[in-house]
Amino acid sequence: MADVNRGNRPLSPHLTIYRPQLNSITSILVRITGNALMVGAILVVWWLMAAASGAAYFGVIDGLITSVLGDLVMAGSALALWYHALGGVRHLIWDTGRALDVASADRLGWAMIIGSVVLTALTLIAI
Repeated sequence: MADVNRGNRPLSPHLTIYRPQLNSITSILVRITGNALMVGAILVVWWLMAAASGAAYFGVIDGLITSVLGDLVMAGSALALWYHALGGVRHLIWDTGRALDVASADRLGWAMIIGSVVLTALTLIAI
C-alpha cells in the first residue's frame, strides 16, 4: 500500500540541528562508564592472579598498577564506579515515577556529575 502522506510527515532531527541535552549525555556516559569499569575490573583480577602466582610476577604487575599510569587508571575507575552507581540511583528514583520532568531530570544529572567527582575525591583522600 502506497504511503499517501509521504511528503507531509515530519522528519527526524538531524545531528547538525539537534542540541544534546544533559539527560541524554548523562545516559550515554552511564553506558560508557559501565564499559570502562570492565577494564578496571580486569586489571584488579590480573593483579590478584599475579599475587597468587608468585612474587616475581606480582612485582611486575604491582609496579604497573602502582605507577603513575596505573594510578590514573584506578582513579578513573573510581570515578566511573561512583558515576555509574549514581546513575543507578537516578534510575531507581525514576522507577518510582518521581523526578521525570525536565527540571528534575536536569537536577539529577548535575547531582550525578558533581556527586561522582566529590565522592571520587573523598575516595582518593581516604586511600
